[in-house]
Amino acid sequence: MLIVMDQSATTAQIEAVNDSVKEMGLRPEPIPGSQRTAIGVLGNQGYIDDSGIRNLPGVREIIHVSKPYKLVSRDFHPESTIVKVGEVEVGGELPPVLMAGPCSVESEAQMLASAKAVKQAGAHILRGGAFKPRTGPHSFQGLGVEGLKLLRSAGDEMEMPVVTEVMRIGQLDDVCRYADLIQIGARNMQNFDLLKEVGKLNFPVLLKRGMSATIEEFLAAAEYIVAEGNGQVILCERGIRTFETATRNTLDLTVVPLVQQMSHLPIIVDPSHATGRRALVPVMAKAAIVCGANGLMIEVHNNPAQALCDGAQSLDGEEFSSLMKDLQHLNSCYKR
Repeated sequence: MLIVMDQSATTAQIEAVNDSVKEMGLRPEPIPGSQRTAIGVLGNQGYIDDSGIRNLPGVREIIHVSKPYKLVSRDFHPESTIVKVGEVEVGGELPPVLMAGPCSVESEAQMLASAKAVKQAGAHILRGGAFKPRTGPHSFQGLGVEGLKLLRSAGDEMEMPVVTEVMRIGQLDDVCRYADLIQIGARNMQNFDLLKEVGKLNFPVLLKRGMSATIEEFLAAAEYIVAEGNGQVILCERGIRTFETATRNTLDLTVVPLVQQMSHLPIIVDPSHATGRRALVPVMAKAAIVCGANGLMIEVHNNPAQALCDGAQSLDGEEFSSLMKDLQHLNSCYKR
């Protein structure tokens, strides 16, 4: 339930509504706005009898919200959220943010060479995996904490914030020590214990859509994080699993405008994992920007042919630089 207060509602009137909600055994969540305050009501398992609140002074209207996600919806939070990663801001009407780097941190030389390439091309955030969830147990699983250190070192040298994936709760301390943005991968989108723990942190989070998740399930997963108090969430569409086998996944670009209608959280697109094919990454990256994505995550490796992970979908430095020039031209033509 959402309680919308009059623009002229006083602090005392707002507090009276909060007290009434608490008396019902529910939790009020004030949502200040530029024009007026709204109060979200959380903790209900079914319909709420609003008769005791509807006629309180200062109450303009009551909206019953039946969605499994409330705090991330525009019903509760009409204004777009801006998430800050280091000095980089993501969301709203801001220009798209580019996150780029190798799938996995493999060595100091590889990480630094890749970081230099994406920095010179104009990327804003450096990506690199230290803990890698792989389909098969015999594949390269990442360098762990040593990989985090190498990623941090490359980010510091290039003066770029860094993003990396966390796979389980026990890795959070290390990841938060070295990263600026925590990534929750597609396979962990519904790891609810991990989502809750991340929600208790004052740390920006990149949440990837599960490979078989509906949009409602995607937003409900984000709700787990926001409900614990962490509203710094960036959503990421990375392709979903369908019957098609010509590409690694099926990139669902409809999710971008849909999510932006349904939620205030920023959403970016990962065309690398979505397509799995290097030749398709640039064109789908451009399509994502035209759809209004708040940014992109692109895999870039200094030598894709020798990559220990996802080389077939990684761009080299020259290819990424060419793409960035195209995106800059596209942005100059496309007004948000």
